[in-house]
Amino acid sequence: MDNELDALKPPGSVREMERWNREDLEAYITTMKAEISKVERILASKSDVNAEAAALFGSADKG
Repeated sequence: MDNELDALKPPGSVREMERWNREDLEAYITTMKAEISKVERILASKSDVNAEAAALFGSADKG
């Protein structure tokens, strides 16, 4: 997973982020926001599946 995140970063170490130029910092923010949105969609999908499973199996437990 670290390698995937490293690929998203502009050249240089995160510790050197203070040295990044403005455009690289803004691009990094844009990329991170896109990653966050992607993870939020995955989480929402998993929540939907969990809710469907609970509805299916929950109703069987009550009967």
